[in-house]
Amino acid sequence: MAAVGKRYTTADESVVALENVSLEIGRDQFVSVVGPSGCGKSTMLLMIAGLIKASTGRVLVDGREVQGPQTNLGIVFQEANLLEWRTVAGNLALQAEIRGLDRAKYAQKAMQLLTRVGLAAFANRYPYELSGGMQQRASLCRALLIDPPLLLMDEPFGALDALTRDDMNLDLQDIWMSSPKTVLFITHSISEAVFLSDRVIVMSPRPGQIIADLKIDMPRPRMLRDRETAQFGEYANKVREIFMSLGVLRSEQSRFGAHR
Repeated sequence: MAAVGKRYTTADESVVALENVSLEIGRDQFVSVVGPSGCGKSTMLLMIAGLIKASTGRVLVDGREVQGPQTNLGIVFQEANLLEWRTVAGNLALQAEIRGLDRAKYAQKAMQLLTRVGLAAFANRYPYELSGGMQQRASLCRALLIDPPLLLMDEPFGALDALTRDDMNLDLQDIWMSSPKTVLFITHSISEAVFLSDRVIVMSPRPGQIIADLKIDMPRPRMLRDRETAQFGEYANKVREIFMSLGVLRSEQSRFGAHR
């Protein structure tokens, strides 16, 4: 992305969601974006996918300017968006069917992915028979079926309970390490961003701008217990301090100073 901006205009108002955003992501990097609600994180992801157009600047994927919807990528949203009338296996198969790919070949790939995330026994179940976490695992598998070089994830675990979210973080790291690809991951969780990422991009309040680009220099695979280490805490605190300086978070002193 080079000097990208996005303005939404209605009959009543004009809102600048993003302003002068430039971001380059290296091949097979895992990059997370954190920022307050309304700062344009999801807008940025949708522009990369070609689902909405930038108002200013240029968006490029693999060196080519994005002019419309991109097909050589996978997307996972906060909602699983599974088709209720299709089984889990049928939802994954939709990727192959739409693209005119060998259904038998990709049915085998689908089972491999479902096995990896612990859903093989649920391949013939319907979405209403699954928990929220299971539905999101199926959604992730669907996005990965064609092994896309670019994976866009828009707060995919935001609606999950804490234990399921931890489990999904581990699953995602495992899948990414075994089959590296470029990942842009949108989240509100500082801890999640640090745990998963090679880089954490910190956004300002609207109009969204990139305030910091932090390299996370921690070995992989990362374990949940690593979140208790001093190194992890330093990275997370850096992000919190940035948000405090922007007024997105109030400092502990301002909240509790009067009680001391």
